[in-house]
Amino acid sequence: MQTSMKITRKENYEPKELNLHETLFCSANGYIGIRGTLEEGVPEHFPTMRGQYLAGAYEIIPMKQAESLCNLVEKKQTMLNICDTQTIRLTVNGQEIDPFSCKVTDAERVLDMGEGYTERLTHYSLSSGGQLAVRIRRMAHFAIKELFTIEYEIEAIDFTGEAVFDSWHTPEVANYSDPDDPRLADESPCYLTRQELAYKGSMSYSVTKTKESGVVIAAATEHIIAADDKAESMIREEGGSLITRIRIPLRKGRKVTLLKYAAFSDSIREKEPRQKVTGLLSRVTVISIKQLYDEQKAYLSKFWERSRMSIDGDKELEDAVCFNMYQLLCAAPRDPHSGMAAKGLSGEGYEGHFFWDTEMYVVPFFILTDPALAKNILAYRYSTLPAARENAALVGHKKGALYPWRTITGVECSGYFPSGTAAYHINGAISYAVISYHQATGDDEFLLTMGLEMLIETARLWLDTGVYDRKGRFNIFEVTGPDEYTCMVNNNYYTNASAAYNLRCAADLYEKYRDRTEVIKLTKDLGITDLEIDAMKKAADAMYLPYDEDYGINPQDDAFLDKPVWDLASTPKEDFPLLLHYHPLHLYRYQVCKQADTVLAHFLFPDLASRETMEKSFRYYEKITTHDSSLSTCVFSMTASMLGLHDEALSYFGDSAKLDLLNRHENTKDGVHTANMGGCYMAIVNGFAGLRIRKDGLHISPFLPKGLRSYSFPFSYMGRKLKLSVDEDKAVMELTEGEGCAFKFFDKEEMIGKEKPWTHGL
Repeated sequence: MQTSMKITRKENYEPKELNLHETLFCSANGYIGIRGTLEEGVPEHFPTMRGQYLAGAYEIIPMKQAESLCNLVEKKQTMLNICDTQTIRLTVNGQEIDPFSCKVTDAERVLDMGEGYTERLTHYSLSSGGQLAVRIRRMAHFAIKELFTIEYEIEAIDFTGEAVFDSWHTPEVANYSDPDDPRLADESPCYLTRQELAYKGSMSYSVTKTKESGVVIAAATEHIIAADDKAESMIREEGGSLITRIRIPLRKGRKVTLLKYAAFSDSIREKEPRQKVTGLLSRVTVISIKQLYDEQKAYLSKFWERSRMSIDGDKELEDAVCFNMYQLLCAAPRDPHSGMAAKGLSGEGYEGHFFWDTEMYVVPFFILTDPALAKNILAYRYSTLPAARENAALVGHKKGALYPWRTITGVECSGYFPSGTAAYHINGAISYAVISYHQATGDDEFLLTMGLEMLIETARLWLDTGVYDRKGRFNIFEVTGPDEYTCMVNNNYYTNASAAYNLRCAADLYEKYRDRTEVIKLTKDLGITDLEIDAMKKAADAMYLPYDEDYGINPQDDAFLDKPVWDLASTPKEDFPLLLHYHPLHLYRYQVCKQADTVLAHFLFPDLASRETMEKSFRYYEKITTHDSSLSTCVFSMTASMLGLHDEALSYFGDSAKLDLLNRHENTKDGVHTANMGGCYMAIVNGFAGLRIRKDGLHISPFLPKGLRSYSFPFSYMGRKLKLSVDEDKAVMELTEGEGCAFKFFDKEEMIGKEKPWTHGL
């Protein structure tokens, strides 16, 4: 199996491109994230987001409401730019080496997804006439999550002289802001106060603390020189930074390598963060960098063995899909102390907040490729269940839990409740993920210790929210569905459908496991009654799902079809995305969708509508959806696949898969779109391959899109490892680990065993 996949880009040092490359060549491992900024920095007028982040590290800041109405959110959490340890400036023979003052003869960036590093390769022509080659390799280590390394190698190709490295350790840095973009913070203060800044021998270390949340951040750096000649080294403090200066002779044709090790820790995870980082560097710096690289490669080899997707017929598409999967790994939390941000750890878009995106679009990827990481994400949500109960009480509920629309610690961070707190469907996404994880893994331990409690409490929220009308239908009023261009509506189809699923599954799973010790205790702790479980089943059965006989579709909500249709064809191109150019109230009064809403409901809950209704709905919403959200085209692709609309499925998929690599929304500079990356995976696996794991087991119904010769991918199911391959003539399934099992191929019962691959014509 090939494990060395590379993304290579020429570097022209144009401001907009550099800003984009900061995201695309970010180094992250689920705990630390370092933007791919230039070590030497950029000119002042260049746009840049020079950031280093730790998953779940946050500050609490004011979010003053214009009118302080009851229980409106007036504080929020924001991610931290924790410090700057990536700055290294090089001087050769008295000349500062950077692409803005030196002549660059060649430059490129590399992301090696098999080896797990990013690299800058630059050739300079010096004013003295010499030629200098510079290679800078960065690595956020997957096995040692607190560790980040920079290998800075220079070669004097045709001259001798002297090199001076100045390497910074700056503990107090500011966050990024853009007051003109609601997806970013509108202020850029430093949220950290320095507690310690010192060095011992050649190791520097710092300790900072946030002013409100009290989170402590520790960082340490160490330098090692690999060269034929002895280097001179000293550390000085200057302007609140510790600067390590290393002076080394250069010899013609010889290489000099500076290894910079940085370690990070926080008080969320460690009692003594400073001891953690200094102790870690003391141990790591006696290990060869080659050993660290080998460990990284071994980690990724196992990851790609579980997840590597092959697409024959479109190399660019295959590269994009691999890039997306790699970025998901870089963003996924390695412990239950943090969720997964909408931008992962690649930038400050959405201020590092966690949304429903993770459970609905990312968890499905990890369920099939790394169930342990999926469990981590869900365990974080369980840890914030008390805060979700408090959130429900704040908005007036007597029972149940309402997960926040955007958060870091579990507390609501959305100041605009119509498209924030009112998006109750986040409960549906979290409950759907819990159920999907259990159906795919059979992990009863998780269900009984965490999952069932989450399902019961989210189901209670629906019971407390909904009301029965005179016709006996269960209605859910004043909520916002996935489409944020239509807010505060009655009976959003998607919300009602996901609520019904949540209610039904909570009741069924409770009854299935009610005699288990853990559930007996849960029943007592939560005061669960048979009457309450019956009420859940009754509400699920009576859930009102809007249907319009004139159009033969499921309306997005009760009033949606009564509004005028937005004239998308006449809307100037520069007015997209609409949310940046039109007042929300103006948008709410029209039939116009930011993203898939009812279309997503049809994909997730296909048994709730006829195929004819779903296809008519698909065609209707196709005409009025802007896809301003990155979460949209992937959903249209997988729903088109389900409906047999294969050409449409491929068209929507291509847009989704290449969104970040081609910067199609022109905002990748703020961070990658992790949810879209998960949705891209789903568009192939759940869409093209028709792989669905339901209550009755594994289903596949594959097709091969036009223009492709084949595709294949491995996946996990109930502890087994399988691989599905599809070409023009057939589908082949292999069982590579575990016992044989039954599955359904286009609803026909089949069996797969270890003896030989299962094959069926298409």
